[in-house]
Amino acid sequence: MTDQPRKPASFRIEQPEQTEAARKATPASSRRPTAIKDAAVITPAAVDVFDLDPATANELDALTPPPALARKRRFSFASVLTGALGVLVSLALGLWADNLIRTLFERAPWLGWVALGVTVLGAFALIAIVLREALALRRLSSVQTLREEAAKAAADNDVRSAKAAVGRLVSIAETLPATAKGRALLHDLRDDVIDGRDLIRLTETELLRPLDRQAREMILAASKRVSIVTAVSPRALVDIGYVVFESARLIRRLSELYGGRPGTLGFLKLTRNVIAHLAVTGTVAMGDSIIQQLVGHGLAAKLSARLGEGVINGLMTARIGISAMDLVRPFPFNAERRPNIGDFIGDLARIGGTKKE
Repeated sequence: MTDQPRKPASFRIEQPEQTEAARKATPASSRRPTAIKDAAVITPAAVDVFDLDPATANELDALTPPPALARKRRFSFASVLTGALGVLVSLALGLWADNLIRTLFERAPWLGWVALGVTVLGAFALIAIVLREALALRRLSSVQTLREEAAKAAADNDVRSAKAAVGRLVSIAETLPATAKGRALLHDLRDDVIDGRDLIRLTETELLRPLDRQAREMILAASKRVSIVTAVSPRALVDIGYVVFESARLIRRLSELYGGRPGTLGFLKLTRNVIAHLAVTGTVAMGDSIIQQLVGHGLAAKLSARLGEGVINGLMTARIGISAMDLVRPFPFNAERRPNIGDFIGDLARIGGTKKE
């Protein structure tokens, strides 16, 4: 019997059983090859701050301070006492300078003339300082008044009040190069917008949006520096000192960014308002759940504590920056979105993840 030729056929070779770990590691479907552009930067996600449980997310939202308002001027006996003591000290200094000059004239005329010239020069410098501080306080007060007028004009939809507020804001923004394009656009559209609320919103978008972007960058940079320094600092006193220094510098830079240019007294007043607002609204209080999700679960106890302190200090600096932004911004947040803690928590947590690695 002649063997018949076998027809060609295909056979499937069975693969050996995969282990459980290999089965999990093997993707269900193959991914198509894609090209990655050179400009793209791949960074490992240290912490997914958007993958928080509802309780932790609510706790994170509660960290954002409410909008800060300027404190109303009220009669205070402390102010009267301070003013009276200031007058007495000024009179005492005047009498001391007068006696000193007379004594020097009695000893040698040329010594008396030198002392008199130095006294006149010092008095001129003192007057210049007082005028500069008074102008700075007036600018700070005018910014607060302008914010109230803009809010009232937008609420009442009063086009006349809105145009007056916009004119004052444009005069403040003339010294800010970042607002040049917005000022030119508002000049072209000054007669086309007939609705007061729309004019306020348009002005806020065109003039204050670039300043808001720079303010967010300042707050984020200050928060990062505070988080890193306090995470590696060996002393609690160094942490406190650096947080105070960075917060004070942030408040002054934000005020200068929006055209406030506060002097020494204006800066102290602004800082007092920010601290008073945060004291009323509560300090940064973070639960163990959110700290663990921010700095990781697998760290050593001491390292986790240091990273947690750094993140908390960074968040406190961000809260100070947000409150200061509310006080120095000429217009309240209406068309633009007010920054919150969620805008900064991702970068601060990523710093913690980098330190962890």
